Amino acid sequence: MSAAGEGGPDDRGSGEGGIGERKSAHLDLCIREDVESRRGTLLDEVHLFHEALPELSWDEVDPSLEVFGRRLQAPILISGMSGGAEEARELNRALATAAHKLGLGMGVGSQRAMLLDPASADTYRVREVAPDILLLANLGAVQARDAGPARVARLASEIGADALCIHLNPAQELVQDEGDRDFRGCLDAIGELAARLPFPVIAKETGCGLSPRTLEGLLAAGVAWVDVAGAGGTTWTGVEALRGSRRQRALGRALREWGIPTAASVLFARRAGLGTIASGGIRDENDIIRALALGADLTGLALPFLRAWSRGGAAGVMEVGQDLTEGLRALMLLTGARDLGALRKIPRVLGPALQGWVGSSAPHRA
Repeated sequence: MSAAGEGGPDDRGSGEGGIGERKSAHLDLCIREDVESRRGTLLDEVHLFHEALPELSWDEVDPSLEVFGRRLQAPILISGMSGGAEEARELNRALATAAHKLGLGMGVGSQRAMLLDPASADTYRVREVAPDILLLANLGAVQARDAGPARVARLASEIGADALCIHLNPAQELVQDEGDRDFRGCLDAIGELAARLPFPVIAKETGCGLSPRTLEGLLAAGVAWVDVAGAGGTTWTGVEALRGSRRQRALGRALREWGIPTAASVLFARRAGLGTIASGGIRDENDIIRALALGADLTGLALPFLRAWSRGGAAGVMEVGQDLTEGLRALMLLTGARDLGALRKIPRVLGPALQGWVGSSAPHRA
């Protein structure tokens, strides 16, 4: 996901139930197996100063923000995980209910299943339980290229989405036996969507991060927002190594740790001047505040919420969201940050590995 993320569960397959079965298999693997990168996000190389005299009260600390026309009580998105399978209906409604009660945002999993079977739309619809949340639609870049702007716009509109994520997952596709192999024209298609759709388009990776070159291309194409979904969290190439043919398992193992760490991707995105969602290995409030201190506007988590749902259903999801929000407020107070604007100005020290990533790239627009 970007953690078990937006492009995560395989949305391919033919025959009745093919897509749903694969999505369920991916969710099950993420719940039960070791699917996280061993390299890390490099967010642990972001060090913040403790302020023993913060001159703030708890009630003054305000992590809220407005984005895409919605008010969030904290800069936290429950990243998209699934849809199209019967199991996804229950999961998405539980996630949406928690997001509504806590004032968080939410995305749905890839809507390719809706392209193939419009009846599956109900597994993505959550407005009944969460009328006011920030809701992100989701479709793969190859599918968006092939479907065209009108069909893509309908997918988002049919679930009442506020914005659309176009997910990029070439590494995972190459591993899958029946994955996409032709990625030509995707950048132009994303640019056309950004120009023609009546809501924001977010270009989102799915666990391999975004390079300066990719970010430059997206900016030139008219994209204003990205979700970096960097390396260090759920590795979708690694998930594919747990299933499929011998070839798929071998290539999945070879590419298991491929990608640009989340912390570096966030810094690259901010340099490019893009609105930035930090996801990929965001696991707790410490990761959240570090990503925000690097300049991220929002943070996205999937795996912690998925595993909480598997253990405790909707109540488990609520508990994780409450803990993350309280933890973030505590850390903001301890760094002397009254609000998110102040948080982005606090001093920080970057470790050598992260500095190596950032220093190795050519300068980009601020």
